[in-house]
Amino acid sequence: MPQKKKILIVAESIDVEDSSGSKANVGLILNLKDVGFEVLVYHYTRKEIQLPGVKCIAIKEKRSNAVFLLSRLQRKLQHGLKINLAKHLEPKFGFSFTFFNDVRSIAAALRKEKDFRPDIVLTLSKGASFRPHYALLNTPNLHEKWMAYIHDPYPFHYYPEPYNWSEPGYEQKIKFFAQVSQKCRWAAFPSQLLKEWMEEFYPAFKEKGLVIPHQMREENEPLEVPAYFDPEKFNLLHAGNLMKQRDPFPLIQAFQIFLNKNPDAAFKTRLLLVGSASYHISALKKKEQETEQLVVSDGYVPYDLVLEMQEKASANIILESAAEVSPFLPGKFPHCVAANKLILHLGPEKSEVRRLLGSDYEYYAEANDVEMISAKLEQLYVKWKADPESLQLNREDLHSYLSTDYLKKKIENLT
Repeated sequence: MPQKKKILIVAESIDVEDSSGSKANVGLILNLKDVGFEVLVYHYTRKEIQLPGVKCIAIKEKRSNAVFLLSRLQRKLQHGLKINLAKHLEPKFGFSFTFFNDVRSIAAALRKEKDFRPDIVLTLSKGASFRPHYALLNTPNLHEKWMAYIHDPYPFHYYPEPYNWSEPGYEQKIKFFAQVSQKCRWAAFPSQLLKEWMEEFYPAFKEKGLVIPHQMREENEPLEVPAYFDPEKFNLLHAGNLMKQRDPFPLIQAFQIFLNKNPDAAFKTRLLLVGSASYHISALKKKEQETEQLVVSDGYVPYDLVLEMQEKASANIILESAAEVSPFLPGKFPHCVAANKLILHLGPEKSEVRRLLGSDYEYYAEANDVEMISAKLEQLYVKWKADPESLQLNREDLHSYLSTDYLKKKIENLT
């Protein structure tokens, strides 16, 4: 009988409540365990967390060194005296002292691990951080086993429009990721378009890249939905962070046009925007007051509750930026497939979501095409009125692509 492959996972966080990146990390970790790999997780969540059936070790922050002291001094000056040292330090060093101390802490913890002899060392990060990846650069004895998982473009300087921001020190960050591309053995991406996007900037990824999509899991316990969610209504749900570049107002305008054209829908329909939306919140709350059928949550909603609402929604909305290209696979895409409800995709023609749903998928519009969005809302409503049970996605191909079987094949076929 062949031996189980051993996978050492170095994750920035495994707290599903702190970001969509951490949710994706946990889904991947649990599915790797479920398909029979022996998994050990080192994580920098900064608190004790255990995942079912997986040994998890919380990495302690190193505090007895000069870099730690410099990191605390920088933090005090920035928060206490409102002196922004980052714009002076990061162009030179690329990162904050806190980042460097975190990286040292992660690398030191890995050097102490002597018993677990992995076949693969998988680095998982979140946001724009990539601390575990920097730590692996400082651990050369693991490079021949290193799979660098790259969830988003890096650095921000390489994001597609409209994410047009070059952070301090981006030249140093580019050099850092060029090293990652050269030193890792494999590079995994959640999306085909992201893989192609990053290969343009870091050619070394071309020989090493593979696609491991965000994972689907279907084991959440049934929960009671919030009072603002009435399962008997025609519920259009957008769950997730509405950052600056994801403009919800064309959708809201289209929703208002739809209601004006379909007066009978006024008593039966809800558009629910659930999750953080700090950049848009004042304008959203004003729209909520003007439109009885619009519901805007008061900030973050717990992960399990979001999953429950996605399962009970009439249709789930994936809203992306108005752009020429979107190489991202949203973390909620597998949840929407698992919920098996029709997805209203609002985003670019050239996007990973569009690629996966297919060019002939019916419920799609550009994110700023108000008339087309309104027409799609009406189509969904007519379908719901005829039979609420008919709004099922029923995409076995996507289930298969996001399944543990696909994941297992990808890992077992590594060379």
